[in-house]
Amino acid sequence: HVQLVESGGGSVQAGGSLTASCTGSVFASDDSDVSWYRQAPGYDCELVSTLRNDRTIYYASSVRGRFTISQDSAKSTIYLRMNNLKPEDTAVYYCAPETDYPLVDCAANDWGQGTQVTVS
Repeated sequence: HVQLVESGGGSVQAGGSLTASCTGSVFASDDSDVSWYRQAPGYDCELVSTLRNDRTIYYASSVRGRFTISQDSAKSTIYLRMNNLKPEDTAVYYCAPETDYPLVDCAANDWGQGTQVTVS
């Protein structure tokens, strides 16, 4: 069982910024992929960003240019900086270690509890 603790969500107005954090021993090494997913009500679990073990980065087109993923292995923590937030970014955000076949319900995966981001 992977133990992950997310924090940093909240409620902001459109155009605002938030930084989500996620701590877990699995993030102490940078030799595997790390990702952020999100799930809005009525929608499937969606991949937001992946920081690959070769340090290349994937962003979903909907967040590219606004979100930034990073990792601090010394703190066993990954981050998702979210700028210029939009109402459609409203969702529960989950951090994840390398996961080959994520389930369509983010909460059903062996990840953390998620952190709520609400943009009005």
